[in-house]
Order: sequence, then C-alpha cells, then structure tokens
Amino acid sequence: MPDALDRFRAHADPAGRGRVGEEDAVAWLRRQGYRVVERNARTPAGEIDVVAEEGATLCFVEIKARTSTEYGPAVEAVGRSKQRRLVRAAALWLAAHPTGAACRFDVLALDAAAGGWEFTLVRAAFEG
Repeated sequence: MPDALDRFRAHADPAGRGRVGEEDAVAWLRRQGYRVVERNARTPAGEIDVVAEEGATLCFVEIKARTSTEYGPAVEAVGRSKQRRLVRAAALWLAAHPTGAACRFDVLALDAAAGGWEFTLVRAAFEG
C-alpha cells in the first residue's frame, strides 16, 4: 500500500496532488479535534481550502504541501497576497453563512519527511 507521499507524487498534475494533500490534511485536522464544516468553499474572491470549527472558533484553513525544501517550507507559501485573497474570500463566505462565532485564519503545512508528512499547524497565522 503506497504511503501518503507516494500517492501525492503519483499525480503529474498539481490539482491531483492538491486533492491528495488535502485529504491527508483534513484527516489530520479531524484527529486534532477540528470539525470540518466545508471543503473547497468557493467564493467570487477565491477558494477556501477548509472551513472548520475548533471549539467555538470558526477557522479558515489554508493547506500547503511540498515534497521539497527547494523553495522553503510549505508554511512560507502563504504570502501577503494569498492572505489578502483569503480574507476577502472569508468575508464573502461569512456574508453567505452568518455566524456569531469568533473567526481566525490557520495555515496547515505538509512537508515531506522520512516516512510521510510532517504537519505544521499555525493557528491564527495572520489577521483578517
């Protein structure tokens, strides 16, 4: 049975790799106690990888996966422009799904390591 990285690397197209990485990330988030509300939430401002609840907090989670450190760790792939797009997308999502819950932006990075993924979760990675 192929491990997570083998399944990830088996896809030639970025979309296929993204789906595999996201599956692994969502399973990991659930094991950490997150309750997934929506995946691949589409808004006119872009897509939110995962909308989830951790306790009473609504989390907009950006997932990044990398099999190489050639361009740095995966967590560094969420720059200022990506953050701005996620904030706009979250505002539109919230307009369509009103809630009184506190919200935050998390980043879940998957980096290749011996034997599988190394997960790095940054809660409240940036402000909205």
